[in-house]
Amino acid sequence: MTSSPTPGLTRFNTLDDAAAEAELHEVCASAAWGSKVLAQRPFADTDALFAASDAAMAELTAADLAEAMAGHPPIGRPKPGDPTSAREQRGMAGASEELKAELLELNLAYQEKFGHVFLICATGATGEQMRDAVKVRIQNTAEVEREIARGELVKINRIRLTRLAEGE
Repeated sequence: MTSSPTPGLTRFNTLDDAAAEAELHEVCASAAWGSKVLAQRPFADTDALFAASDAAMAELTAADLAEAMAGHPPIGRPKPGDPTSAREQRGMAGASEELKAELLELNLAYQEKFGHVFLICATGATGEQMRDAVKVRIQNTAEVEREIARGELVKINRIRLTRLAEGE
């Protein structure tokens, strides 16, 4: 457990609300999540920040989750010029054209079935692992998949919040 705020977290705690909200929006595109986390400032340490984030994610409605997921590019197609997206999808960097094409096809089928991008915490995952995950998860019901996506958002948010708290 962190016993005191990190320099990045201290900076975040002292930002005005608009600036803090903008930083939270870079972590998660859900306005409801951002508002809930913002309302908990100041954070004593990163554990408190994670707890606020996790609690806010647990309370999101289906519409809020859709808004959060809309902020993520499809796997294999990071946002151009977005270092966060590129870093998180690094596992696709060396993927073959065949794997990229297969993942694109699976992404499109998934999006057609569920109405949103396939969301996975891609940090540290290979292209093959992400492909295998979408193949399994496309079989889920919408309700099951929404809760899996919520769990993936928790992981992604924690990684991004760690970077914010460390001042990166």
